[in-house]
Amino acid sequence: MLDEGTVKVPIGGGGEIVAFSACPADMSTGGAGVIVIHDILGLTRDTRRVTRRLAGAGYHALAPDLYDGLGWKLRCVARTMTALRSGQGPAFDRLEAARDWLVRRPEIDEKRIGVIGFCMGGGFALLFAAKQPLAVAAPFYGDVPEDAEALRDICPVVGGYGGRDRTWAPQGKRLIAHLERLGVEHDVKIYPDAGHSYMNDHRDFPNNLLIKISGFTPMHAGYSESAAEDSWRRVLEFFSRTL
Repeated sequence: MLDEGTVKVPIGGGGEIVAFSACPADMSTGGAGVIVIHDILGLTRDTRRVTRRLAGAGYHALAPDLYDGLGWKLRCVARTMTALRSGQGPAFDRLEAARDWLVRRPEIDEKRIGVIGFCMGGGFALLFAAKQPLAVAAPFYGDVPEDAEALRDICPVVGGYGGRDRTWAPQGKRLIAHLERLGVEHDVKIYPDAGHSYMNDHRDFPNNLLIKISGFTPMHAGYSESAAEDSWRRVLEFFSRTL
């Protein structure tokens, strides 16, 4: 049984944002939390599915809506992507607010908080984990800084990229090289038969249409059950050791 639902997360300046929270109904003290960072499509049904799956594995998972309250969605996307490229801005403030929200939960050990992100969220997961005291980061097909030093203080990393994704697969190879150079514990895998967004099973309109269209681009986007399930196995095994 899960306790799940929409919550309000306070942010700086007296505001708040919407987030989706899910955790085991019988979660005891000293537990672990995971921040779930959505892809460019926002806080979708698929993001909630991922959040529930983490909760089913025993974690208190929280998925903040990085677009909430920023106005027209296309403008939200643009502002959020600007924050990702610059490494600062409202999106990072919201992720910090999400971490603070988990830290304040009585059942959470503040040293046992990790992050997982997809596509745009994968890029945020990496940079956020390099800035904050997190236990583990799980970026999937996200942007990777060109300079390895940007990840100097990052925690252990588990992640994945689709080999058919000609846009982002090179980023996965870069991430592996960076982590090896820095001596960071990691398990990053490139799946040769998968494309972009292979873990995100978007079934609702219009998101499913957007993914289908992206399947005809160099990203070859689309859900891959085999790659997704192998990634989930790796994530949960890695989390059990590090989180």
